[in-house]
Amino acid sequence: MRQNNLSVHSENILPIIKKWLYSDKDIFLRELVSNATDALNKLNILREQSQAEAEGKLEISVAIDKSAKTITITDTGIGMTEEEVEKYIAQIAFSGAEEFVAKYQSETEKDPIIGHFGLGFYSAYMVASRVDIATLSYLPDSKPVFWSCDGTSAYSIGAGTHSTRGTQITLHLDDQNLEYLEETKVQELLKRYCTFMPFPITLNEKPLGNKAPLWLKAPNECSEKEYLEFYHQLFPLDPDPLFWVHLNVDYPFHLQGILFFPKIHRRFDSQESAIKLFCNRVFVSDHCKDVLPDYLMILRGAIDSPDIPLNVSRSYLQIDQNVRQLSSHIAKKIADRLANFYKTEKDNYIAAWPEIELFLKLGTLQDEKFYDRIKDLLIWKNSEDLWTTIPEYLERKEDKKIYYTSSDRASPLLQIYKDKKIEILFAPLPIDIAIIQFLEKKLSTTFQRIDGQLDSSLLDPARDKTLLDAEGKSEATRIADFIRASLDQKDLEIEAKSLSSDVLPALLLLDENQRRLRDYIALTQGKHASPFQPKKTFVVNTNSKLIQAILRLQQKHPSAAQQMAQGIYNLSLLGQGEVEPGDLDRAVSGQMQVLEKLADLL
Repeated sequence: MRQNNLSVHSENILPIIKKWLYSDKDIFLRELVSNATDALNKLNILREQSQAEAEGKLEISVAIDKSAKTITITDTGIGMTEEEVEKYIAQIAFSGAEEFVAKYQSETEKDPIIGHFGLGFYSAYMVASRVDIATLSYLPDSKPVFWSCDGTSAYSIGAGTHSTRGTQITLHLDDQNLEYLEETKVQELLKRYCTFMPFPITLNEKPLGNKAPLWLKAPNECSEKEYLEFYHQLFPLDPDPLFWVHLNVDYPFHLQGILFFPKIHRRFDSQESAIKLFCNRVFVSDHCKDVLPDYLMILRGAIDSPDIPLNVSRSYLQIDQNVRQLSSHIAKKIADRLANFYKTEKDNYIAAWPEIELFLKLGTLQDEKFYDRIKDLLIWKNSEDLWTTIPEYLERKEDKKIYYTSSDRASPLLQIYKDKKIEILFAPLPIDIAIIQFLEKKLSTTFQRIDGQLDSSLLDPARDKTLLDAEGKSEATRIADFIRASLDQKDLEIEAKSLSSDVLPALLLLDENQRRLRDYIALTQGKHASPFQPKKTFVVNTNSKLIQAILRLQQKHPSAAQQMAQGIYNLSLLGQGEVEPGDLDRAVSGQMQVLEKLADLL
């Protein structure tokens, strides 16, 4: 068996690069400016090592000539000899950047080299019918070189006229891409991709205003004003963020960036791409779904890492172990920042809770490691209008049962619990259904919704209506029988109880486990995904003055008493959020009929 090498024909590879390698034509400008930046970085490194005596500014200029239909990108960097042009330009996919890094590896970390694949230059042919290169090397006694190619396998090379150190690349645009002759278009692309490039850039001799990104500074050197200015540079229309996390990691990978917790406002879109991904200060993408776990996608900001694996065109991520480690590490840094926020600025943390609550609860359900780090940061408002954690709540109780309500409003039932000094937690969000079930397993405790079971402490046995009448029925039994007959609902259980409070005439109890199942189906599949309804028990308070009045009224006006009983049931449904939207009009009109009936009796 014989061995041989694969061969690549440039006449075949160039059309592939032009049509398939890059998903967005705009990227050509990013690639060419990145190459210019590399040329300046290389010269800078050689200067620092005393291997180059080149004088003058290190800068990049972009010029548009509408009459000639050209865009020219010029740098004052390292330049090339004729031999280097043959080596780096004429050999497709040969990376001069990688060769340079290999030679000067220990010295390049401060000024990282951007290029890696040796293909960026050829992105120019997505918009140009011909590309010219005029270059002069930094090396003493170098001669200028000119290279030109129309996108075929043939090119010309020879003596040039470029008189200053560096490289000038001129793109002769084809007729399908003349939009790039508009200064506003090119300016927008430069600001999008090159805002944080390390060297000054001009467009038609006007400064772009690019500068070093804030994430390069140490966190203790950044002021609040600088963080806010940086945020509005990235997201000009957003209100000020709540707080932020400054990332600066050297091991096991290099990572810098700043992530902000935004305020949720009317224009806010949680699906909008809001984390900008950079590689060595070059903008790559605003789709960072794989860098951050789903529950952190609500954050906004920027991440810069040379260790993020990109595809050849540097347009999107290639998922590997580094990306997964990166995601886990960012989640840990976020949790650490939240813990410090809670510890040092508890009042501000509580004020920010409505904005961060959802993503913390999502993280709890999606990432057990994240939950372990933030479990003491999950706070709940209680019936005393105070904020507490579950561990703090349990410390105040002898048993392990946690009482809660899914409503965020005051109610007569809630007031009864408050009168009995029973602490209630508010859990009004749909996600709280899943959170409660998760915490029950984690904490070996039980959550009981206040309308899921009648606690014995709410009963007043001393006032039980137990005396029997001539038919052998107690008053409580007669009340239950009357309500049952008035409502005439087969699946509804009726009980008459002596409650400790006289204020609440009746309440509706829903079986806790069945209600949870219904609510979970509604949360995951939609409100009307299942016709399943939990078992309902209508508890009538025998000590209520209203119930007693209805009982007396039935002797003279049974029809009016029946309508009032139905009205109390409808009010219970309304008060506990159990009225279907389609039944709301019927419930309201029923109450109006009750009032009309009572008015007739006056």
